[in-house]
Amino acid sequence: MGIRRRAVFLDRDGVLVEDRGLLVDAEDIRIYEGVPEALARLHRAGFALVVVSNQAVVARGLLSEAGMRRLQETLEARLQAQGAPAFDGFYYCPHHPSATLPEYRVDCGCRKPRPGMLLKAAEDLGLDLASSYMVGDRPTDLQAGHRAGCLGIWVQSGRHADRPIETAEALDPGIVPAFVCASLTEAATWILEER
Repeated sequence: MGIRRRAVFLDRDGVLVEDRGLLVDAEDIRIYEGVPEALARLHRAGFALVVVSNQAVVARGLLSEAGMRRLQETLEARLQAQGAPAFDGFYYCPHHPSATLPEYRVDCGCRKPRPGMLLKAAEDLGLDLASSYMVGDRPTDLQAGHRAGCLGIWVQSGRHADRPIETAEALDPGIVPAFVCASLTEAATWILEER
């Protein structure tokens, strides 16, 4: 196998767009200032850009998986219209421990804090997890990144101090981020200086 790429794994809500609760309507997408430029800088430096997102809207029956993917496509089109590169991958978990729809009430390996989405992306895209970063706004993001072997970056963009999301297992309070910041712009600057 050839050289594996470094990646920046990105949570969606709270990192790329404002976390305004359960996002189900494209009209409610609010891209944070500086996100397209930060993504472009990371892309130019050779990082794969991969979105990894828990999508409880599917488990709760608020959006179908197809509807959720269309929402993501709208976000990606808006980002690219503002100068961002295309994402290398979009991975999502539609499951939830207390899902409204029984078929999504699954104790899976993909819902963060478990690392399944990152591991799958690494396998699919040939990524070097040990040289990669997980950028998120919740402890579950940091835990997933840690379990996958990535450095964690905690973006404190507003909802980071909310009660932790429901998980099938307890979070490890000993896992701490490598860097804490207020935006993806700051995270990108640190990554590029750190590497």
